[in-house]
Amino acid sequence: SDPFGDGLPANGFDPGEDTYQAPPADGSAVNVDVAPTSDRLQLLTPFDKWIGSDLTNMRILIKVEGKCTTDHISAAGPWLKYRGHLENISNNLLITAINSENKEMNTVKNQETGAYGGVPDVARQYRDAGTNWVVFGDENYGEGSSREHAALEPRFLGGRAIIVKSFARIHETNLKKQGMLPLTFNNKADYELVQPTDKVAITGLEDFLPGKALNCVLSHADGSSDTIVLDHTFNEQQIEWFKAGSALNRMKEKAAASS
Repeated sequence: SDPFGDGLPANGFDPGEDTYQAPPADGSAVNVDVAPTSDRLQLLTPFDKWIGSDLTNMRILIKVEGKCTTDHISAAGPWLKYRGHLENISNNLLITAINSENKEMNTVKNQETGAYGGVPDVARQYRDAGTNWVVFGDENYGEGSSREHAALEPRFLGGRAIIVKSFARIHETNLKKQGMLPLTFNNKADYELVQPTDKVAITGLEDFLPGKALNCVLSHADGSSDTIVLDHTFNEQQIEWFKAGSALNRMKEKAAASS
């Protein structure tokens, strides 16, 4: 015969166990404990604020050639187990992007020491030495998945700006949220002026306004220099994020001011 059964339980559904715990009215004394030995969870400190002046003497971590998706910037697969540990997942930063200098992946030169290393390794070396760095890139930089780590990692490892011919829109916004400067060449041909040994300055930040271009000074190793124009899409709120160091920092500032 055809199977049959009750459409609904005659005595109703088991309500289960209520495990909800309401947050305290004042959570300022609540601490989140994470084992310092964990390789999958890590507590973070807020990113540093803008220094209040132009960014100068920056190194070029990598000049990316060709396509650079968010999977090139922050690979997925086995790396995803480290999503809660920014130090560990940052070991995948730009490891499959093509370096225009040597046409290789994950091999860049530390311009301070002359030694070659992986992209995340050299980024850490710059950061730990107090040297800010930038990335130069091609068209539609950051296309693909909207993964947040592709913006978190360069900021965490000491990056200040990503300068490209064009951005994928979501990645551009994600970079702004982390206090980075996503900037585009006003003249795309200026990409060819960039040399791996250059020192980079971004000027005009003390008068950073929506719709007002910034300048970039490329100081070449032979003593010459080029000044190029960089465009941006920052609005007033996003400029506040940059100055505060990140969108979260700005939210914290506003909450403190209203309390």
